[in-house]
Amino acid sequence: MTEIVFLVEDDPDGGYTARALGESIFTQADDINALREMVRDAVHCHFPDEHSRPKIIRLHIV
Repeated sequence: MTEIVFLVEDDPDGGYTARALGESIFTQADDINALREMVRDAVHCHFPDEHSRPKIIRLHIV
């Protein structure tokens, strides 16, 4: 896999949520900068092997 896409939405309780399309990865944060870090960390946890980890992480903000 070379790329993974996250759907980013406003959380009704405040902040943002990000859900990966095609993978079981979900995270949330209070602001976009923190969300970027949380998404990167979640991808590293979900794909511990660097060779199988996506090289590109895209955030689709709606």
